[in-house]
Amino acid sequence: MIPAIYRIDRRLIEHPGAFTLHLSATGALPLQPFEPGQFNMLYAFGAGEVAISLSGRQRETEGQIAHTIYTRGAVTAALGRLREGDQLGVRGPFGQGWPLGEAEGKELLVIAGGLGLAPLRPVIYHLLGQARASLIPRFQLFYGARRPGEMLYVPELQAWSRQMDVTLSVDHADSAWSDHVGVITKPLSAAEFDAENCVAFLCGPELMMRFSIQVLLERGVSPESIYISMERNMKCGTGLCGHCQWGPNFVCKDGPVFRYADVRHWLGIRSL
Repeated sequence: MIPAIYRIDRRLIEHPGAFTLHLSATGALPLQPFEPGQFNMLYAFGAGEVAISLSGRQRETEGQIAHTIYTRGAVTAALGRLREGDQLGVRGPFGQGWPLGEAEGKELLVIAGGLGLAPLRPVIYHLLGQARASLIPRFQLFYGARRPGEMLYVPELQAWSRQMDVTLSVDHADSAWSDHVGVITKPLSAAEFDAENCVAFLCGPELMMRFSIQVLLERGVSPESIYISMERNMKCGTGLCGHCQWGPNFVCKDGPVFRYADVRHWLGIRSL
């Protein structure tokens, strides 16, 4: 797949290590609409490609997409040097997204850590839509970060809290912080939800996901009702290169979203 050329319309600093690029297509053939949880391959000219989850609204104006990027390598650093009006290449969308249909008629728990909120943000946009809100009786967001200054989408978190249950926690608080302090599993353990009629979507550091899953299982949530988004070194986006193989799966093609019941053995193997 040849990259489509996109222009940076807006560049927002989320915190010192992360930024969001709002892009629009420059050609007549923009990418196909995406499903929440899918990703694109972003190409920085002269630096290379990197897989980045889509983090914007599912149905933006035609040809417009958004990506939240954490700077941690040569390609993401190159993307971080781009400014509004600059161009980059985009391939996608790729992968399996969040199974929103599985959550209809049930409670939904959205559990995120750090940058893991980015792939879940389109889910929240989707569910807060007027036509969709009636499909989910109740949904809650549990979001943890290391420090208050490392949280994503702070203005939106405040707006979302007026429309849904939002629980925030940080490992290290400052004097202005008034929410939970500690790992996100602590408020999750005490949260009220119907374990027999809920679905959980998780994205974040694998350690956080493993411990959150442990809490959910102890509360009685079925392994078949838990979904996780995995991150691996993805190069091609189509399962051909093998860089992202995880057990028998290719994260770029079979994921990045997996049902926990299908992959619990592999999630339990460290360094796989």
